[in-house]
Amino acid sequence: MDLNWLLPLAGFALVTCGTPGPNNMLLTSSGAAQGFRRSLPLLVGVVGGINLMILAMALGLGVIFERLPLLHDLLKVAGSLYLLWLAWKVAIASGPAEGNRSLIPAHQGALLQLLNPKAWMMALSAIGGFTLAGEAYWPSALWVLAIFFCTGLYTGAFWVVFGAQVRRLICTPLGWRRFNLGMGIATAACVLMIWI
Repeated sequence: MDLNWLLPLAGFALVTCGTPGPNNMLLTSSGAAQGFRRSLPLLVGVVGGINLMILAMALGLGVIFERLPLLHDLLKVAGSLYLLWLAWKVAIASGPAEGNRSLIPAHQGALLQLLNPKAWMMALSAIGGFTLAGEAYWPSALWVLAIFFCTGLYTGAFWVVFGAQVRRLICTPLGWRRFNLGMGIATAACVLMIWI
């Protein structure tokens, strides 16, 4: 593939996967509560969910969103409610010393993607903007999937490591309650990103 095509795709993947948002807030919270190794299933769930959406768009699901705008609105409502539920779960979580061993399971990380209208639009933009026409369609779609998978893994791992480093700094149950409350509020604030 041509570098003039790959570099913008890699940049788009980096910006969409690496910037703060609900996924990265949850990965940070998980890293802080469970450490890096125990957060790997959530990381794989988040990245897998995103790639499942991109694959669905490559297979033609984007046409349904274009023809049924009401579906997008329903997805916004469902995604907002699910994200608020996850934010609540993060906000009330206990610290590691208090037995908090399973903040958000992998399947819930994947489900978050499926209910996130911004993630659907990102998947639609990735396929619509970076696949090539004709016989090059599927090879280019596979490149999009591979780049998003790799980028999602390393940017998500960065957020988990960041959370794991925060874990070393928080020493008291009160500190953990404050941190988790702050992360829960930051996750809930991501609902605004869905509606803007």
